[in-house]
Amino acid sequence: MNELSDKPNSWKKINLGSEKLKTFFIKHLDRIYGAKLHLVSKLPDLVEEAEFSELKSAIRETVEAVEKQIARMEVIYSLLDAEVSDGSIHGLTGMIQDAFEAIHEQRGEPELRDLSIIFYLQNIESVEMASFQILQMAAVKLKNKHISQLLKENYDEAKADRTLLLLISSKYITN
Repeated sequence: MNELSDKPNSWKKINLGSEKLKTFFIKHLDRIYGAKLHLVSKLPDLVEEAEFSELKSAIRETVEAVEKQIARMEVIYSLLDAEVSDGSIHGLTGMIQDAFEAIHEQRGEPELRDLSIIFYLQNIESVEMASFQILQMAAVKLKNKHISQLLKENYDEAKADRTLLLLISSKYITN
C-alpha cells in the first residue's frame, strides 16, 4: 500500500477544487434523482404484476422509500442552491427500463415474473446504494453535515430495501 501512496497519481494527491467537486456532485445527484423519478413512476405498475403478496407489499414500501429519497434530494439541491439539470440520465434510467422490459417478458409465468422483479429491484437497489455511498464521500469535502446526513438516510433506506428483497427472495424460493 505504501508504494501506491508514493506515486504522483495516488488518491492522496488528488485535490479537487470546491467548485469542481460541487459540479461533479450535482451532476451525479441529477443522475440518481432522474433515475428515482423514473423508478417511482414505474413501480406502482409492478404491484399489479407481482403474484407473491409479500413482494407486492415490498414494492409498495419501496415506492414510499423512493418518494422520501426524492424529497431528501430536493432538500440537498436547495442546500446547494442548485437546480435539477436535465443532463444525461440514460444509464440509470436505461437500466430501469431494461429491467421492466425483462419483467414483462415473463407474462404468463407468475413465479418467473416475481423472481425477475426481485432480481432487477435488487440490482437497482445495489446501484443506488453505490451512488449514495460515493455522494456521501464527496459530501464530506463539501463540508455540509446536513447533506451528508440526508445522503446517509437515502443509503440506509436503499440498503434496507435491498435486505427486504433478499429476505423475500429467500422465502419465495424456499416455499
